[in-house]
Amino acid sequence: MRPHGIQGMLEAMNRLAYFRPDLVNAQPGTLDTDLCIYGGSSAGVVAAVQAARMGLRTLILDPSDHLGGLTASGLGWTDFGNKRAIGGLSLEVYRRIGWHYGREQEWLFEPHVAEEVFHEQVAGHGVTVIHRQYLDGVERDGRRLRALRLLGGLTVRARMFIDASYEGDLMAAAGVPYTVGREANTQYGETLNGVQVHPKHQFELPVDPWRIPGKPDSGLLPGIDPAPLEPIGSGDRRLQAYNFRMCLSDDPARRIPFARPAGYDPTAYELLARYLEAGWGSDLFAKFDRLCVEHKTDTNNHGAVSTDFIGQNHAWAEAGYAERERIFQAHVAWQQGLHYFLANDARVPAPLRTRYARWGLAADEFPFTGGWPHQLYVREARRMVGDYVVSEHDCRAARRAEDPVGLGSYNMDSHNCRRFVRDGRVFNEGDVQVPPTDPYGISYRAIIPPRGACANLAVPVCCSCSHIAYGSLRMEPVFMVLGQSAATAAALALQQGVDLQDLPYAPLRERLLADGQVLEWRR
Repeated sequence: MRPHGIQGMLEAMNRLAYFRPDLVNAQPGTLDTDLCIYGGSSAGVVAAVQAARMGLRTLILDPSDHLGGLTASGLGWTDFGNKRAIGGLSLEVYRRIGWHYGREQEWLFEPHVAEEVFHEQVAGHGVTVIHRQYLDGVERDGRRLRALRLLGGLTVRARMFIDASYEGDLMAAAGVPYTVGREANTQYGETLNGVQVHPKHQFELPVDPWRIPGKPDSGLLPGIDPAPLEPIGSGDRRLQAYNFRMCLSDDPARRIPFARPAGYDPTAYELLARYLEAGWGSDLFAKFDRLCVEHKTDTNNHGAVSTDFIGQNHAWAEAGYAERERIFQAHVAWQQGLHYFLANDARVPAPLRTRYARWGLAADEFPFTGGWPHQLYVREARRMVGDYVVSEHDCRAARRAEDPVGLGSYNMDSHNCRRFVRDGRVFNEGDVQVPPTDPYGISYRAIIPPRGACANLAVPVCCSCSHIAYGSLRMEPVFMVLGQSAATAAALALQQGVDLQDLPYAPLRERLLADGQVLEWRR
């Protein structure tokens, strides 16, 4: 069933939520399995497939209604870095997506095709998936997890566990050490961590930050942090901004026009209005990236004011479900209002407004949420602190992991974390985009808890990285690579009867290479 027109879209959007009590899948009872994966992200799906291929009974518990995380929720313009660094099941996913289009592989794809591939993968390998399952607690026996308790009443017992969520909720519940936010440069001897002010995605023209221009006593416009800028390179608990990756269309026959959202307040976009009036707008459409089919995009944040809801996500990582739902809906409201503003408000220059109004939600994507993506782009939340912390030194080839289980190759990429005022004008802070020297190895010790912590849990998504290195590693192809490696390690550790921390690297490496993983970079 697909929404019909604006009214149908608005009705379908009522189903757009991260958490509501009525969404919890009530399923009392106890299940036993070999491997329990919390999180139906792309990493979770690939981990499940690998585990099934190695003979494990595998179960995915997912808080959402969909498989594939961001790969199936609008991120169709794949951030791959260097394709030659991607192998194994991760590459197989892009090949299977390509087969849908009659190609060898495809990296610029429609969201629904990716989700279909993920469903085919789990169904073809006998993986059980239970949706709308929210972690409520864990049962432990010393350093080992024994079971997960879910809000709907279900208990799942397993011999091994993988946290494939974007937030690291299972990792935290299991008592694994983690961090949130940005380390100071001094912590790991880095140069790009902590507070950063750079020219990219920055206000290129002066914009007055006060509610009444020129009058500081009138207060700041919405979204501007009143705190002064801290020293460059200093640490904090701020997170890079989140948004929704939009699949838009400019085909009148297949688009849903941007509707005025409930509670729309044009004053929320005053900062953007002033920026446009100052003369910005030439690259407003710079990140309307075309997919492999006509009239569809992966539209992402670009510029000083865009789809990133800067500064409004800092509580997400450690928030409870109800608080995350509030943050989720605030992001929905911001981004829906932004699209409506740009397509309709008289303060938007007429040529830009007319061009923007030609776009709308793709009517054949995300039908059950009115064409809106179901997954908030959680770019970064908790990060484990393991015995090996991937840092800028790995990305710059100043250090080399001796036990790689995959390669990273994307830019050290952090989106802005906040807005501040300096010399009477507004600035963004936090954006960094610096390429690595070469594709670099990701240590096995970065995807398992430190020795002495949980012995049967792997963490391929919220893995052990500094903030700035995570900006490079946090790409969907790499998450899938690490998901496969985590599942391989879990299966081998069960076979050998050892903790994950005691698994010898040599047999793990041998199996990873046999399964097509790329572990070393050769020019």
